[in-house]
Amino acid sequence: MRPSATDWVASLSPWPDEFGLDRMQELLAELGDPQLRFPAVHVVGTNGKSTTTRLTAALLRAEGLAVGAYTSPHVAGWQERLDTDEAGFERAVARVRPAAERLGATQFETLTAAALAEFAAAGVDAAVVEAGLGGRFDATNVLGARVVVLTNVGLDHVEQLGGTREEIAAEKLGVVRAGAAVVLCEPEWQPLARSCGAETTVLTARSNLALAVAAAETFLGRAVDASAADGVALPGRLEQRGEAPLEIWDGAHNLDGVGWLLPRVPSRSYVVVASILADKQADGMLAALAALGDTLLATESSNTRVLPAAELATLGRRWFRRTELERDPADALAAARAIAGPDGAVLVTGSLYLLADLAARREDVPSSTGRDSASSSSPPS
Repeated sequence: MRPSATDWVASLSPWPDEFGLDRMQELLAELGDPQLRFPAVHVVGTNGKSTTTRLTAALLRAEGLAVGAYTSPHVAGWQERLDTDEAGFERAVARVRPAAERLGATQFETLTAAALAEFAAAGVDAAVVEAGLGGRFDATNVLGARVVVLTNVGLDHVEQLGGTREEIAAEKLGVVRAGAAVVLCEPEWQPLARSCGAETTVLTARSNLALAVAAAETFLGRAVDASAADGVALPGRLEQRGEAPLEIWDGAHNLDGVGWLLPRVPSRSYVVVASILADKQADGMLAALAALGDTLLATESSNTRVLPAAELATLGRRWFRRTELERDPADALAAARAIAGPDGAVLVTGSLYLLADLAARREDVPSSTGRDSASSSSPPS
């Protein structure tokens, strides 16, 4: 039996042997260049991309536009990336699968092509597309977007993007085409955006909602009602999963993300369940997370770039009074709930891949007593 779209996509290599756009452009050419059939808002940056993307899409929809949204990675399931349901995901992937298989496309190239082809088939008025890694050589850099949003710039993916914020910003703004408008919340990047071809730069406040409002208004050329985005929430972004114990899931996956999280979680003493990728600043992230509690459950997601749980535990012992090692995420979460007790609190964080693994195994880790709901706040992603 031929694997389902979900199983097939999951089997693909997430990383190319060499970064570049040649194969992506060839794949899209075989599909009739769907990316040329709609205008786009392209969202790049270190943190906040997924939330900004979904907020922007919601604001544009509220203005009467048919809008496609593409984000990554996912928590609730692969269909989350294309902002669709399971049937829609299967249909979108089936459309590109023969060409993707023939060309040996990576997982991200395939998903990006599936999203763009689906948006074209649906006849959207606009697409809001989140970049995966960087920008210049990212598979999404095929759009020629009229509006580019740079959410922020932090030291992340330094091996691929460069060791300074300036180098990383240049990689991210490599998606800018001549005549585009660039929305920023960090004024230091305005000269760089212009040197990359931006005709105008729009400076706004440092929040995902402010960036989304500026992006939507720049795209439309008129004001929008920010309250239209009030109900937008993404899985795994300051998401409350239970009440007894209080259980918060947040995919803070780098030091800046943890810094955003710390002042926003309810004031409690947390048992922290964490998995962190090996290319992140794990020691600094753990040092910051230790401000929320004195107990760490070190675990590891299924991502191939994960820092082994044993190494994470070794780092954690510098910062947490109690550190336990549970390689299996479901076992780690169960242990954390037991340690916290019904009156305590659990924080699951460090990687969206960890949250996705747990979400996929909900039968193994039933929600703790209480509601299973997402926060309507707008954390980085």
